[in-house]
Amino acid sequence: MKLSNIQCKSAEIRERAYKLSDGNGLYLEVMPSGKKYWRWQYRFGGKRPRISFGVYPEVALAEAREQRDANRKLLRDGIDPARKRRQEKLRQTANAANTFRALGDEWYDLNKDGWATRTAADIRACLDKNIYPALGNIPVTELEAPDVLATIRRIEARGATFLSRRAMQYIGRICRYAIATGRAARDPTYKLSEALKPHKSTHFASIEVHEIPEFVQALRSNKARLFRSTVLAVELIMLTFVRTSELVQAKWSEIDLDEGRWLIPAKRMKMGKDHIVPLSRQAQQYFRELRQISIYPEYVFPHFSDPRKHMSDNTILRALERLGYRGRMTGHGFRSLAMSAIKEKLGYRHEVIDRQLAHQPRSSIDKAYDRAQFIDERKVMMQEWADYIDEVVRKHLERS
Repeated sequence: MKLSNIQCKSAEIRERAYKLSDGNGLYLEVMPSGKKYWRWQYRFGGKRPRISFGVYPEVALAEAREQRDANRKLLRDGIDPARKRRQEKLRQTANAANTFRALGDEWYDLNKDGWATRTAADIRACLDKNIYPALGNIPVTELEAPDVLATIRRIEARGATFLSRRAMQYIGRICRYAIATGRAARDPTYKLSEALKPHKSTHFASIEVHEIPEFVQALRSNKARLFRSTVLAVELIMLTFVRTSELVQAKWSEIDLDEGRWLIPAKRMKMGKDHIVPLSRQAQQYFRELRQISIYPEYVFPHFSDPRKHMSDNTILRALERLGYRGRMTGHGFRSLAMSAIKEKLGYRHEVIDRQLAHQPRSSIDKAYDRAQFIDERKVMMQEWADYIDEVVRKHLERS
């Protein structure tokens, strides 16, 4: 005889547990404590296992019957409901351990030692700020293309189309890592790039070669009242034309003033290779001055408020703005300026300047050149570049 809601609700409490049957193996077990549990017992493989459907009245009579009927259908299909439930719990446990964040952190830790310090920091920031807030808690097996696209669309909405494409690449690499390690079966980013907004590359602002004298005069007169260390940072990025991050993260252990060179370790280089920067006499003089005015042993350019850290990447950009070059010059702009001026005014070959810029060789022929074949020529070039800057500034002052 089937149960009614009134029977379930008014079932008396006894000294021992007892059952109220609803038919087809479903019953309500009433405990001495007053708790009432839905149970379902069935036959499979010569055994009589039972499973629980929850507590009454949280699970109503109608819902308990629905669960019973769904499990009876599994039986008709030859599936053991108890075993399926155990497998589902294992899957849920695995999913909880294999969220996109967990797999992403695992992938990051595996690869970070092979990346330059700045690259690793950029990827970490992209994961934490742009990807994980939306996708981090989703099991990697349940990640769908619309989830990824929605995340990318939010980045695009900020106008950061280059970052959106980078984020897509990182998501895809994490998904492929999950596939390779047996935690996922597919990559939802496959062909999703077709749905992205196109990225228009922009060049970093840079002054023209003929503007060098006026710029240097403005810097050295220091009417903008910059800290001396900031002035020297701008002087050195102009003389060495390294990347801004490579300059502000420079350590004294990398600088050899006796040999007149700066060896930037591979972990701080974009291409992941050690990079030699020959130092002109002028550059050596600036480093010696920095050594005299700095009492801190590690960074050449310590942070103003916390000397245990290096100068902010934005310091040089802010200095250029205070000099009146907002939108006209950037830290990265010194690289294109040096390339243009050294080719045009000093007559050096492209591959020599390119090697000093630490660019990836463009062809197999370029790659065949040994770095040491250029080092002597680069030493001369860097000194001529420093002398050229001093000379054009001197002539400019004489005319003014």
